[in-house]
Amino acid sequence: EVQLVESGGGLVQAGGSLRLSCAASGFTFDDYAIGWFRQAPGKEHEGVSCISSSNERTYYADSVKGRFTISSDNAKNTVYLQMNSLKPEDTAVYFCAADCRWRDWDKVDYWGQGTQVTVSS
Repeated sequence: EVQLVESGGGLVQAGGSLRLSCAASGFTFDDYAIGWFRQAPGKEHEGVSCISSSNERTYYADSVKGRFTISSDNAKNTVYLQMNSLKPEDTAVYFCAADCRWRDWDKVDYWGQGTQVTVSS
């Protein structure tokens, strides 16, 4: 059974930090680019960050560049998203997803249940 389990979301004040984790199982982790999408109320899924299967390439949406850092521990089948200098506009449900290469939610193969991130002003 394929599972992507996110954790680490919560409520934080603007300027604060959170670290999201995504534990994957049930598929060959090393074969997939895995990353993060987010969905704010009333909006479509937005590609936030993605790391290649080789961990050599990363992608960040312009809105998070310089604030968010994606990393992967292939030995633990886990991907992390370190989020610093959080802004109220970062408030959304964050989803871990594989395959994120196309930065297109419609092309994702697997996804988790999501974790809520709320940034208060």
